[in-house]
Amino acid sequence: MHMLYDSDSFAVMQIQANAESADASASAAPAKPQLARNGFEIVDKRSGKEVYLDGSWAELFQQRLDGWQQKTPTEEEIEEILESYAELAQMPVVMH
Repeated sequence: MHMLYDSDSFAVMQIQANAESADASASAAPAKPQLARNGFEIVDKRSGKEVYLDGSWAELFQQRLDGWQQKTPTEEEIEEILESYAELAQMPVVMH
């Protein structure tokens, strides 16, 4: 998990899918759950809710991040975009 953005209102983390271990089959311990795809977690600190973006949503968000590397947005622009994603947030933040 990599923190990409953190403000008073929002936090954005990039979550990498777990790579399968080469010796997972040789291990006596049960396999841990694996993420199927990379994604992004956006936490709306004001409402205490989060949304997880994966698949095509994550690809679109990654394109936006790539665009921000070309033209650095203001904090207000970032917050405005994150606000639009936060509207999707339904899951209460339990532990962070």
